[in-house]
Amino acid sequence: MQNHLNKKVVVVTGAASGFGKLVASKCLDLGAMVTRCDVNKVGLSNTKDDFREYTANLLDFTADVTNLKQMQKLMQKTIEKFGRIDVLINNAGTMPLAFYSDHMKAMKPWDNCIDINIKGVLNGITSAYDQMILQGSGHIVNISSIYGNYPVAGAGVYGATKAAVNFLSESLRVESQGKIKVTIIKPTGVRGTGLGAGIINEDAIIGILGQNAQNYIKMMDDYDAGLLPDKNSDASDIEYYALSPEYLADQIIYSINQPLGVTIADVTVRASGEGYIL
Repeated sequence: MQNHLNKKVVVVTGAASGFGKLVASKCLDLGAMVTRCDVNKVGLSNTKDDFREYTANLLDFTADVTNLKQMQKLMQKTIEKFGRIDVLINNAGTMPLAFYSDHMKAMKPWDNCIDINIKGVLNGITSAYDQMILQGSGHIVNISSIYGNYPVAGAGVYGATKAAVNFLSESLRVESQGKIKVTIIKPTGVRGTGLGAGIINEDAIIGILGQNAQNYIKMMDDYDAGLLPDKNSDASDIEYYALSPEYLADQIIYSINQPLGVTIADVTVRASGEGYIL
């Protein structure tokens, strides 16, 4: 496949660790110039050595995606260093799954989720928008979720934020056709991204599993205990049960590594043997 990312400028939010860091690394491997943004200044600093060979093509910038002025400053610094912004990947997010009955302990995480998952995406879009329009081209990738497809128990707030991401993305696509490409990425269960750490009530995962809940939860428990059959953790097997972050990252790279006139608009990546029903 032809490399369309070489010399492109890519901004990735939530890139100090986990999935965002992985996507940033893959972009750099393909010759892109990358700005890693994260609210965690220490996390960015602690991972600098992992990108030592790419120092000339890398900018690390601390910003809170919920703060519009900080996001505007992020784009400004990127333009000052690299001259343009070709791709923005709105990756920062949080997933506080909980039932409405959990509201006493869930309200603050829910507020944070709404700010990061909706306001953070909007701030990213509007901060990059003028520069991309001025350039005559750009690409915005928003990380949504299958939770945004349909409402289920245990994900009322989280699912609503991801449905909002879908609406923001499609509206942007219609308004900016011929100027800005828009891609929605809808991950399913991707262990290792760190999102699971934000779950308030572990039972709230039942909404996305439905009739498969009992079997799938047992598979997760078996995996954690080292008892899961090899076929379920082998990506070359049809019964592979949960994506490794690398496979989702590869699809994001595929989506942005396209000719300027080609848009991969909506991507859902699943493990073939997963138990999710959305």
